[in-house]
Amino acid sequence: MKRSAVIAIAASTVVVIGAAVLGTAALLGANADPPMVNPTTAAPSTSPSPAPSVVPAYTPLDGAAIAALPEALYSAVIPGLLPHRAAAIPEASMTTYRISADQPLYGADRVIPVARFAAKNFLVEDSVVVPVSFEGDWALVLTPSRQSLPSKDPDAPAQTVGWMPAAALEKVQDLTFHVVVSIAEETVSIVDGSGKVSETFSAAVGAPGTPTPTGVVGYLQARYLDPAQNQEKYPIALTSLHSDAADEPYRGSDGGLIGMHYQADRQGAISAGCVRLSAEAITAVNNLPLGTPIVLEP
Repeated sequence: MKRSAVIAIAASTVVVIGAAVLGTAALLGANADPPMVNPTTAAPSTSPSPAPSVVPAYTPLDGAAIAALPEALYSAVIPGLLPHRAAAIPEASMTTYRISADQPLYGADRVIPVARFAAKNFLVEDSVVVPVSFEGDWALVLTPSRQSLPSKDPDAPAQTVGWMPAAALEKVQDLTFHVVVSIAEETVSIVDGSGKVSETFSAAVGAPGTPTPTGVVGYLQARYLDPAQNQEKYPIALTSLHSDAADEPYRGSDGGLIGMHYQADRQGAISAGCVRLSAEAITAVNNLPLGTPIVLEP
């Protein structure tokens, strides 16, 4: 499976970072799973704390305080975030949101901020925000960061969540479909809200030593065209999920990000964790809105 080397933290750095990405891709070879991104790893924050018995009200932070927090970037490891191991999609996750400014993220206590969710993603595009639930002043949202690394935590989660002020969310759209990846059947299906499968495609999944995570829900966070990886026609669909088996299974520096992409060799358990698809299949996935939930089934 192929991993895309991508990152564009600001418009002024796109060219430089793109050159670095192409260099990394050239080292991998034609059939290697490429790194998704060239990360800027945020510093770890505090560990998760117990949930409060009484839900606190949100106390606004000023812009400087939010800016000082580590960004919940795809490549960051932020211990203060919370693991998310749910295998089913909650109703709240079928609506996507945006934020007009960076927002703080909190752990279970909702008192001490542990990170910030950037309004613009690493491609300098509007970040998509996908909630899991709402409670009082708060929205529990899926994040694109890791909580821990598999090399240091054998129970490292593939997906994380954090609490964000609910008032900051600006609705974008309701979603009609979600994606189900079956590891055992080696298929990718597009499913509607009633559970009816509209399309199913064969796929390659993670090899035994670099398995695709299972029993977890993430979301489509971005798309990237990578000419160096022969992906100029079929954008790579980057998810919010990460490998829970290895820190960098793709021999790159992308934070172990899980992606879905076109690949000619796409049959069997052969990848470094990503999901390899036909041109027809990746086109179907890329026709779905960003924020679409991705269910990884055993």
